[in-house]
Amino acid sequence: WGGNLSISSKAHTHTHSLSLSLSLSLSPSSGPVCARVFLSCFQDTRPSVTLLFSGLSACQPSRNVGHTHSSIQRTYLLFLSCLQYAFNDLSGSVSLAWVGDGTGVLLVLTTFQVPVFMIRLGQSKLYRSEDYGKTFQDVTHLINNTFVQTEFGIAIGPDNSGRVIMTGDVSEGGGSRIFRSLDYGHSFSPADLPFFPLIQTLYNPNDNNVLLTLSITLDLWLSEDFGSTWRKIHDSVCLGMLELKRSLDYGKNIKTIASKIYSFVLGGRFVFASIMTGSGTQRMIHVSIDGGDVWNMAQLPTVGHEQFYSILAASDDMVFMHVDEPGDDRGTLYSKSLERHLYTATGGDTDFTNVTSLRGVYMTSVLTEDGSVETVVSFDQGGEWRPVQRPRNSRCDTETATNRPDRCSLHIHALYSISMKMNVPLLPLTQFNAIGLILAHGSVGDPVSVLSPDVYVSDDGGYSWLRALTGPHHYAILDSGGLLVAVEHTSAPVNQIKFSTDEGQCWHVYNFTSEPLYFTGLALEPGAHSMNLSLWGYRVGLQGPLSHYWVSVTIDFKQLLSRDCGEGDYVQWLAHSDDLNNPNDGCILGYKERFLRLRKDSVCWNGRDYVITTQPTPCQCTLDDYQCDYGYHRAENSSECVEQADLKGHVLEFCLHGTTEQLQTSGYRKIPGDRCVGGIQPKRKEIDLRRNCISNALHPKPLVSGSIPATAIAATGVMLVKKYVCGGRFLVHRYSVLQQHAEANGIEGVDELDTHTTEMGKTHYHEDSDERAARDLIRQPDSLPKTTPSHHCLLLPPLILQLL
Repeated sequence: WGGNLSISSKAHTHTHSLSLSLSLSLSPSSGPVCARVFLSCFQDTRPSVTLLFSGLSACQPSRNVGHTHSSIQRTYLLFLSCLQYAFNDLSGSVSLAWVGDGTGVLLVLTTFQVPVFMIRLGQSKLYRSEDYGKTFQDVTHLINNTFVQTEFGIAIGPDNSGRVIMTGDVSEGGGSRIFRSLDYGHSFSPADLPFFPLIQTLYNPNDNNVLLTLSITLDLWLSEDFGSTWRKIHDSVCLGMLELKRSLDYGKNIKTIASKIYSFVLGGRFVFASIMTGSGTQRMIHVSIDGGDVWNMAQLPTVGHEQFYSILAASDDMVFMHVDEPGDDRGTLYSKSLERHLYTATGGDTDFTNVTSLRGVYMTSVLTEDGSVETVVSFDQGGEWRPVQRPRNSRCDTETATNRPDRCSLHIHALYSISMKMNVPLLPLTQFNAIGLILAHGSVGDPVSVLSPDVYVSDDGGYSWLRALTGPHHYAILDSGGLLVAVEHTSAPVNQIKFSTDEGQCWHVYNFTSEPLYFTGLALEPGAHSMNLSLWGYRVGLQGPLSHYWVSVTIDFKQLLSRDCGEGDYVQWLAHSDDLNNPNDGCILGYKERFLRLRKDSVCWNGRDYVITTQPTPCQCTLDDYQCDYGYHRAENSSECVEQADLKGHVLEFCLHGTTEQLQTSGYRKIPGDRCVGGIQPKRKEIDLRRNCISNALHPKPLVSGSIPATAIAATGVMLVKKYVCGGRFLVHRYSVLQQHAEANGIEGVDELDTHTTEMGKTHYHEDSDERAARDLIRQPDSLPKTTPSHHCLLLPPLILQLL
């Protein structure tokens, strides 16, 4: 294969050099056939090198996804600007935060601190960029050269408000000091706090002027003027029991809506509370859909002190909840989605992943009968789970796979693998605007591959996979999936970044510096719209290991994808399609979706304003649109729901809103969120037996406190406050724009009522160079330091349950 090559270089006052090499790889049996371009750009300050590569047959796809050519003609116009900035302040840690959407504003906080007895001595420097990290200005004077506490980081306001808050360490007064900005960090104004904060300041997503935080004495503080003045709205009182309180008017009136609370969380339109039942340490889940006015017991097994509940994902239609071990003697009123779901014994780590790039897809790990770990995937929102298909360009030794072909399925490494200290730098990555794309570390069958996982890519939401890169990498999605980038995960200095313009089939290498650096992470604007990418790392100075300094290298890939995508660059793609001859092909949850996707041979720019184009079409109802009703299950390799043997002849009754209801069912109920029409309509009816029953174990005492200010921290404007026990233990609940987390400090058996949803909004990057193991930690704005527990694999058969 060959092509025409021309190189032009523009004159500048500084020196630079260009090296070019071309390598061809012809191995169609092992995947795509690629021609790789190695471009090196070494410069003193700013490069300007144009490389025109035309007429090259670059890649032959290994499978048919929407569009096929025996060879794809590409024209590359590479004008990559790689700009480098060195932070010469010898700081030990660095934190990054993007301010606004599409503003190009990036704040960088470097910190050097030395603990001396009970006092921390340190220095902070603040830098600001307005061009996506290409250049920075030292703006430390804007925060009066104050030492900023790294555990609080940079608190960015929701949406595109331009608000920024940083918390300083001021010891001469009676509290701390915050620095506030209303103009994307262009200027800051100080405000003294009458307390020492325990957590990062929280914004009300409906009113950015309203702030909430917790003091080190566990008092709740509120500001309604963006931090200028603060009021204490609640003391931390040792009651010996927990109460759940709600305020609808910023705390002027506070009402107790539940008592005996172990923990609570918001998930979709639901409020969940784990309630102490009074029978030893047993707890039960209660659910409210009206903000806590009416509660009902979820028909789930009770759990004891050694067990826990965990909300894995929540929407307005469905909730995935992990239950440690079924303890209900009938088990009739909950729907089992997955047995032997893998969770660590402390309830801290699970591989459950919501694939946001394709509707209805979830992945997680299960324990097999012999105790090994296996990844399974569901394409119908938990109705059916199956092993992940082995990539066709991967190898699997059947002997090391214990002579079982199913062992050669692909295992996806996620949070559990990271907790086991495996060589996995990143979790699986998906973006809602990069349709069908999944990047993940994985292993196929043999034990050797587990020690050094490779990077796998799926372009159809997890149905099929391709081994894209050998060995672990840091990766990112840019331009709504039009560009993928990766940097090798290694302890040695690096100077290369890899990129792909065809969803991971072919990768090209770019040398971004002549001085390799110790790579620590990628920083890019949230949302996968940007074309600017910053690589962060450090170099060791002449004085030795203690003289390292931080370095940022920003690459503008807009010079690579310089042409705007046109109508001819897109092709229709039917999601969930595997049998074109089947009229229901592509029907998932009752309807088909056709998307306009970028052709793999199109080298163009989707752009920041790119909007997903979809054409939904309803389907006729089939048995696939129904899951087994309470007391029924699907036999293996069958779509028919059969009654559980121990329930035959029993009347199915349950308690709802204080009355007993009887369930008459043929064994099927429609999957929540399913939109099918016509077709099969199994009979199902709930009959009110007009008998009173106890539908909840809550006994809230009416309590309204006047003149106690509070704030709305939920998206609906409802505030929920939990009063906790004393004795040195505390539980902090915090709410941010897109997620609710519940973390525990020093408490065993805590219910991890956590949505496990990655926030796509204000992404922060934090790096401590002295702790290499945690160097790629991505912190949310409301993150707290968390003690890493010891992890043990659960051998009991835990479940995933679907709450409806």
